[in-house]
Amino acid sequence: MSRRRQAIKRPLIPDAKYRSTLVTRLVNVIMQRGKKSLAQRIVYDALEQIATKNQAGDPLDILQRAVDNVKPRLEVKARRVGGATYQVPMEVPMDRQFALAMRWLVDLANRRKGLPMKAALAAEVMEAYQGQGNAIRKRDEVHKMAQANKAFAHFRW
Repeated sequence: MSRRRQAIKRPLIPDAKYRSTLVTRLVNVIMQRGKKSLAQRIVYDALEQIATKNQAGDPLDILQRAVDNVKPRLEVKARRVGGATYQVPMEVPMDRQFALAMRWLVDLANRRKGLPMKAALAAEVMEAYQGQGNAIRKRDEVHKMAQANKAFAHFRW
C-alpha cells in the first residue's frame, strides 16, 4: 500500500451490449490474462441464459438484485493490540461491498465443476437473486463472524 498518495479512481466505461457499468465490472472480475473478449462472451451468454430462464425479469435487474443480496454489511479485520491480535468487526465501505460480492459470485461459480462457466455463473446469479446458494452462505458466514466478535468492537479506529 502506497504511503505517498491515494490512487486515482478511473471511470468505468459501460459495456457495448447492455450499456451498463455493472456488466463491465463483472467482465473485469471474470477476465484472466487480459482475455476480455472471452470474459465478455461468458457474461453475455450467462445473461442470455438468465433471460431465458426468467421471462418476467430483465437480466440486468436480476444481476443487480443478486449482487445487492450478496453484499456484506460487516466484516472482521485483524487488529493488533498489545501483543494480541483481535478480530474486530468493521462496517464495509460501499466500494468494497460491491467488489466482494462480485468476487464471491465469480469464485463460487468457478468452483462448480462439470458445468461450463457461463452456466455456472447464470446458476450462481439466479440462486443469489432468490436469496439462497453459496454466495449468500458466504455472506452469512462473514456476518456471523462479525457478530461473534462484537465484544471487540471498541478496538475499532
